[in-house]
Amino acid sequence: MEKKEDAYRTVTKTSPEILYKDRKSKFYAQVHPIASEDDVKPIVEELRKKYHTANHVCYAWQLGTENPMYRANDDGEPNNSAGMPIYGQIQSFDVTNVLITVTRIFGGTKLGVGGLIQAYKTAAQMALESAKIVKKTIKTKLRLQFEYPAMDIVMRTIKQKNLDIVSQKMELDCELVISVRLSESEEVFQLFDEIHGVDTTMMD
Repeated sequence: MEKKEDAYRTVTKTSPEILYKDRKSKFYAQVHPIASEDDVKPIVEELRKKYHTANHVCYAWQLGTENPMYRANDDGEPNNSAGMPIYGQIQSFDVTNVLITVTRIFGGTKLGVGGLIQAYKTAAQMALESAKIVKKTIKTKLRLQFEYPAMDIVMRTIKQKNLDIVSQKMELDCELVISVRLSESEEVFQLFDEIHGVDTTMMD
């Protein structure tokens, strides 16, 4: 059975703000953790308020692991001169569930498209280098329903496999929800499914 890929790289908190300068233009860059596309707009709006003299707040984000969604925004810079170079760094560092913002304050000298691509790429790279990148595992949940006589063997199996109990209901019948690494979910499902009197359901 092929093991599912169940780990990914991300950040859990916003990175320190870095400043990259090129011919008097200032590029302020940060990496932000995001859980959904809805998280993007408030962060960008906050930066517009903070840097009210900024000409552009360019960014790129990516969400998900299997078929990731992404977006790159040039915010008025020439086409593909800002958002895509930033997104290239997300790919290069192999991170997801992140937003990288690069806020530019124009310094009076035009950089040209090549100069802009280099500046946005470098600022994004420096932000990622200053970020604390962590590895996270994707977990799924199993629901176990059983009667009291099966309690001992269920608890013993949970302990042996070092599994986390997410919730439990102990009434006439017992119900436990446990958290399992995605790559081990089928093996653990099989394990509980073979215990007499235990009804096992994959939740996610």
